[in-house]
Amino acid sequence: MHIHILGICGTFMGGLAVLARNAGHTVTGCDAGVYPPMSTQLEAQGIKLIEGWGVEQLDLKPDLFVVGNVVTRGNPLMEEILNRGLPYTSGPQWLGEHVLNGKWVLAVAGTHGKTTTTSMLTWLLEDAGMNPGFLIGGVPLNFGVSARLTDSSFFVIEADEYDTAFFDKRSKFVHYRPRTAILNNLEFDHADIFPDLAAIETQFHHLVRTVPGIGRIVSNGREDALERVLTRGCWSEVERFGVEGGWQALPAEDGVAVDERFAVYHGGERVGVVDWQVQGEHNRMNAIAAIAAARHIGVPPVQAAKSLSTFRNVKRRMEVRGSVDGVTVYDDFAHHPTAIETTIAGLRTRVGRGESGKHIRILAVLEPRSNTMKLGVMKAQLPSSLADADLVFGYGAPAGKDALGWNLAEALAPMGGKAQAFSDIDALVKAIVAAAQPGDHVLVMSNGGFGGVHQKLLDALSARPAEQARGVA
Repeated sequence: MHIHILGICGTFMGGLAVLARNAGHTVTGCDAGVYPPMSTQLEAQGIKLIEGWGVEQLDLKPDLFVVGNVVTRGNPLMEEILNRGLPYTSGPQWLGEHVLNGKWVLAVAGTHGKTTTTSMLTWLLEDAGMNPGFLIGGVPLNFGVSARLTDSSFFVIEADEYDTAFFDKRSKFVHYRPRTAILNNLEFDHADIFPDLAAIETQFHHLVRTVPGIGRIVSNGREDALERVLTRGCWSEVERFGVEGGWQALPAEDGVAVDERFAVYHGGERVGVVDWQVQGEHNRMNAIAAIAAARHIGVPPVQAAKSLSTFRNVKRRMEVRGSVDGVTVYDDFAHHPTAIETTIAGLRTRVGRGESGKHIRILAVLEPRSNTMKLGVMKAQLPSSLADADLVFGYGAPAGKDALGWNLAEALAPMGGKAQAFSDIDALVKAIVAAAQPGDHVLVMSNGGFGGVHQKLLDALSARPAEQARGVA
């Protein structure tokens, strides 16, 4: 079968393209915005990419058009597909029918941590010799690709609550029918499609309704929203994490930082110890959720905990892009205020605060680019989420689809002189480079390509005068 994918460079649709190619289908696709890591991954797989939505793509004569949720009515290619009555379906429906059918699906849902937790869970199964298939909304460094199809009966998938397509407004994850489901957390997000948190809770309950009676739900016991979801009706076994009596991450022994080594407890019993290089309370929660889910298919917790010592995290999750004259530049996908706060906290844990008189600085560089952020729904939360950064540099695109509908400088004003806002990337880079000193950590956060700002920063740092690089006034 030849499928042509509309919106192929999104993390989900790009992964679907890889799976379809692995399954022996001919795959082509198009998109309006193309940037790494997905574009490079697709090109490496030999998948032809077409820029834009030109109707001449119909000349490819595919057997089926697979439509991503980036496509709306008025899109010229989609309009012509509809006018000619050509066959089309959504990405999640195609995946459910052609890849997941007959598999033991392990799905990871939640507002935050889906990509990291899915990557952890996939690695636990891989290290246990189970050779799972997977589809992840990022590129896990243990695998180097975001999706893989195998002959294993197990398939791990990042289960997104965003809508399926313009013609199917249910959340993507209702198409996956998992036997094992992680409910990681639940906050308000996706303000472009959900009016409030209650609407998202309804979609999560739709997911709960698809888990069979022989299945298992691993749920964050600290989340009131998830408890409300389960109270609406649950027909599967439930295990909770993050609370006493459930799965917990506790200090392994006195005097050892919990970020470096922690013990895994289940039902009050110590069942494993994790030694790793991943920081943050949020990642410990991700880890115990993954260990609990892996246990459902037979991976002993002691083995899963040991496997996490070789977990290498995900591209664009606190990824070091380079270091120049003692200034380190990171790339991270954080874009929701909660994720921004936990990401900065994780970096602070990693680098410390320094000795008296030698404070280690974090320079936060933020592009509020998600649909929710562009609507301004969470702009008031930005100052508190960025509070632990020493300096803040915000960027809002001046025009086009990524432009903000609100004033970024006004939103950051409560931070006083430690925060600046820019609408020009070159001016942004110039200001960061002027402020950066040896020993600083520059944390770039965006869910898009951010105009290649990471490399621009590294290039500009390399080009600055030696006196400035040494921090000499």
